[in-house]
Amino acid sequence: MLEIKNLKASINNKDILKGLNMTIKPGELHAIMGPNGSGKSTLANVLSGKNGYKISGELKYYGKNPKEIPVDERAQKGIFLAFQYPTEIPGVNTSSFLKTSLNKVRKIRGEKELDTLSFLNLLKKKSSELGIDEKMLSRQLNVGFSGGEKKKNEILQMKILEPSLAILDETDSGLDIDALKIIASGVNSSRDKKKSFLVITHYQRLLNYINPDFVHVLSDGKIVKSGCMELAEELEKTGYKKIK
Repeated sequence: MLEIKNLKASINNKDILKGLNMTIKPGELHAIMGPNGSGKSTLANVLSGKNGYKISGELKYYGKNPKEIPVDERAQKGIFLAFQYPTEIPGVNTSSFLKTSLNKVRKIRGEKELDTLSFLNLLKKKSSELGIDEKMLSRQLNVGFSGGEKKKNEILQMKILEPSLAILDETDSGLDIDALKIIASGVNSSRDKKKSFLVITHYQRLLNYINPDFVHVLSDGKIVKSGCMELAEELEKTGYKKIK
């Protein structure tokens, strides 16, 4: 699904990613952990197509270079990024935004667009699974939402759009334990043999609930160690300084 070889990325003449290698196969959940400034969010930005980065190396998504896919089409091609700090968009109704986004994706997939009633039934089901109050869906997108509500809304988008690759950039930051469990439940209920996840986080606590297939440590722009859940547990005890 996703192949990354010797990926390098810089911005404003500052090197951030310095030769990153990773392969994510369909159905796998990979977690990336690392200290501040290690390049975690830069990796998410590069994969989602954010402008401003100078990039080299090999990057393939289903055999194609994501850089050749226009940024506004990447989500329609199955790449989804849950932001660490979701943007407020005044004047845009949350429910309408989700319906428009879903039907664009369905059109790209060659599927019939959902009518209003069918979409509302789907939205009610998915929002109920995340404990989202239906009143929130009638509000402007992320406007006045609490941090937890914004993160739940990101996961709701993921569940509705059903991307083949979901990138969660520190989605667990600032969440209390109840919200964290809801986010984890949303991820777990979305997993199947075709969908893959890249979860970027500082801490082990989210990983306790989603049980990643692989855990990677990113330091100074490179993956310096890979393993399974035991690696995350080791990091929780020892910190990053002892990982080389």
